[in-house]
Amino acid sequence: MTAYRLGQIVGVSESTVVRFAAELGFDGYPQLQKAMQGLVRSKLTSVQRLEVTRERMDDSQVLNNIISCDIANIRKTLDEIPHDEFSRVVDALVNARRVYIFGAGSCRLLAMFTAHYLKMLMIDVLLINASSESEIFEDMLQINSQDVIIGISFPRYSSKSVKAIRFAHSRQTEIVAITDSKMAPIAEFASYLLLAHSDMATIVDSLVAPLSIINAIIVAISLKKKEEITNKLIELESLWEEYDVYQKFPGL
Repeated sequence: MTAYRLGQIVGVSESTVVRFAAELGFDGYPQLQKAMQGLVRSKLTSVQRLEVTRERMDDSQVLNNIISCDIANIRKTLDEIPHDEFSRVVDALVNARRVYIFGAGSCRLLAMFTAHYLKMLMIDVLLINASSESEIFEDMLQINSQDVIIGISFPRYSSKSVKAIRFAHSRQTEIVAITDSKMAPIAEFASYLLLAHSDMATIVDSLVAPLSIINAIIVAISLKKKEEITNKLIELESLWEEYDVYQKFPGL
């Protein structure tokens, strides 16, 4: 729907629609439209998502459609993400006293992945337990302004994420929000905002774009801390070899 068409529907001019988008902090109507689409998508229940999928594709189209959507999400994310903001995120994580990581629901997997690799990079990491609200606040009891928290939240947005990030904000903690829209619930608390496209109205969340951002963050940190982590990685490789952590192939 164009700005002109929306103006016709609500009875205002196209320029009024554009000004309204600017007042909300968007660069133009297309950005507002994307945010509104994301907001609507976040309201869909799992049953409604399944119905949308049935209407849009049949069994023979699933593989091509899903992978094509994931590719498009990564491409759009790369085109739009501010590289200077990404660099500031990396610096903040490297300099933090401790990095807290929170993700609920399907985003929990991204949080666990992030924590696994940051620990290897000699960063003090605490993966917040998202099982219950009491455990969330117990894990975050010592959080302060010297820390950074990474909050990962995508539709349907978890209320636990909002509560955890709001609490961190109240402690003057720097917040890295990885989400899909400026209108996402955790975006308003962000010190650094990294937006990743997740456009896919199916029963599953498309999380390949945020995973790519996380991969980039991990690699960038490893390059900044190369000298510090080299000896640790050598020691780890020796231990993995000694205790058969990884499966060996005969003859190799």
